Amino acid sequence: MDLADPTRAVTPTLDGPVLSALAAAGRPMTAGEVALLTVRGSEIGVRRSLARLVEQGIVRSTEIGRTRVHELNRDHIAAPIAVLLADLRNEMWKRLRETLAKWKVRPVYAAAFGSAARKSGGSDSDVDLFLVHPAFPGEKASGRGRNLAGVLGTLALDLSLPLTSERDAETWNQQIDRLRQLVLSWTGNHLQVFDVPSYEWADGRAARASIFDEIERDAVVLVQAGSLAGAAKSLRTSS
Repeated sequence: MDLADPTRAVTPTLDGPVLSALAAAGRPMTAGEVALLTVRGSEIGVRRSLARLVEQGIVRSTEIGRTRVHELNRDHIAAPIAVLLADLRNEMWKRLRETLAKWKVRPVYAAAFGSAARKSGGSDSDVDLFLVHPAFPGEKASGRGRNLAGVLGTLALDLSLPLTSERDAETWNQQIDRLRQLVLSWTGNHLQVFDVPSYEWADGRAARASIFDEIERDAVVLVQAGSLAGAAKSLRTSS
């Protein structure tokens, strides 16, 4: 799936992004405004697409003063398809949230980032997923508590998370493998997973490591436990 323009999965023409833009906007727009909201195509191409869609009745065109505006005809029997086109990316986030919520070993935190979250990339781009898991037996927190913020954040997480077993670590990896298969089936894109234990997330946030800054800047949050929100607040107020 083209992560910048998911409508390409359905149609290669400009009609896809034009209908998506109209459905998402929910208001009358000029051709120029529609062109600004579409992720590809020229304004001339958008005008031609609008003319075709007006002929099919799925788009209404009206004059307001000297300005011609266009809007999705939501009474049209094909209008629900336009709404679905506008919601394809959100459907991916919905499926990820629902799947992660069913995991036997739940993430402490999960967020999509990178090109999928920024609405960029292409059909060959990975879907980047950042996962935080409760520390498993044998994992060592090198550098744990290197500053006050790290101590507070890590302590808050440790006190709120359940104890884990080696079996949990095995289950966790199996869940990730299954999720990779699901995302490939849903989108045609590969899932790239960045998986860290809770203490590494706490230390990284406290140190404001660049990778964590990037994730937070682009993040589409999929899982955030209430206990983690408190830990995150400790990190922000202590650093």
